[in-house]
Amino acid sequence: MNNNYSEKFEKMRLAGKLAAKTLDMITDYVKPGITTNKIDQLCFEYIKDNGGYSAPLHYRGYTKSLCTSLNHVICHGIPSDRELGDGDFLNIDVTAIVEDYHGDTSRMFVVGDIPVKAKNLIDVTHESLMKAIKILKPGIKLGDIGYEIQSFVEEKGYSVVRDFCGHGISNVFHEHPNVLHYGKKNTGMELKPGMTFTIEPMINSGKHDVKILNDGWTAVTKDKSFSAQFEHTIGISENGYEIFTESVKGYRKPPYN
Repeated sequence: MNNNYSEKFEKMRLAGKLAAKTLDMITDYVKPGITTNKIDQLCFEYIKDNGGYSAPLHYRGYTKSLCTSLNHVICHGIPSDRELGDGDFLNIDVTAIVEDYHGDTSRMFVVGDIPVKAKNLIDVTHESLMKAIKILKPGIKLGDIGYEIQSFVEEKGYSVVRDFCGHGISNVFHEHPNVLHYGKKNTGMELKPGMTFTIEPMINSGKHDVKILNDGWTAVTKDKSFSAQFEHTIGISENGYEIFTESVKGYRKPPYN
């Protein structure tokens, strides 16, 4: 890994900040009655108006600019005319391209009063992501990241989705390495300064099994249990890490106020 990565990190900061600001912007709109198509439209326009482009649009034939994954949808939920209602919770996943570099991030959002079971799942999912990020530094292995997430959430009675993972990201949307959210300590690739990737644990309240719907994109829990996800884009620095997609408003997990 070339140690001269300051220019790369500077571009990753720009893309990551726009992605994070997009989620900050949409927060006040996530209320009963809004459709996920409207969320998609508002975020697309915000990214475009701020000098970026939405990476998911037309990616491998995908027709929307972001993913909205509700309730028992694990990931890749396609925006539609479905209106959000009291008790819904969802993940909004955006990726902004700025000067060819990508910022990829997602957060959970809640509408009205959600089940306690869902709230607890959301809290644990966020904590698992932050626990994994806090250990990052050169020399640790990818397996350490997976172990940190898996051991924490399984102890709480939840399961880690195996079918999807985090990924390398820079001027390419998805690249090596794959960042699994389960694993064993001291296994896998060693982290080195200049590496950039996402960590995006998908955690289920039931079993980890996945079913893909007929649209070819939407992944749901096979047992119809709840699912939650948070995602950050990260860079490994000489002494630790940098989160490129932190909220400008300090939003971390719902409720956002």
